[in-house]
Amino acid sequence: MKSIKLKKKILVMDDEEPIREILGCILREEGYDVVTAGDGIEGLEFAYQEEIDLVILDVTMPEMDGYQVCRLLKSDNDYKHIPIIMLTSKDKKSQRFWGLKAGADRYVIKPFEPEELLKMIIQVLNKE
Repeated sequence: MKSIKLKKKILVMDDEEPIREILGCILREEGYDVVTAGDGIEGLEFAYQEEIDLVILDVTMPEMDGYQVCRLLKSDNDYKHIPIIMLTSKDKKSQRFWGLKAGADRYVIKPFEPEELLKMIIQVLNKE
């Protein structure tokens, strides 16, 4: 019998600890389970070990950047259904293009408005 998961689990990958903490607080306050990682490799390990419903990731991270993480998840049949929001300070059109081309569902520029990000999270989670 399949267990019913009540809370959605969000993986936040960002090399800046304050961003991880702020996002974690915002998301937990809204009732989400949150797992955080400081780099792409650590984030992928969580993604492969946990039952993740959404990934929020930065483009610039040590070990493996957000584009690489996104491409790996989206090229794997077991994980390609997981929505990905890139949350980054990279605001050039070419960077947005490559983020979406890598498979991101949304591309958000920092600084971000928490309310807008939460609306976007609900939209991508309900797209399933």
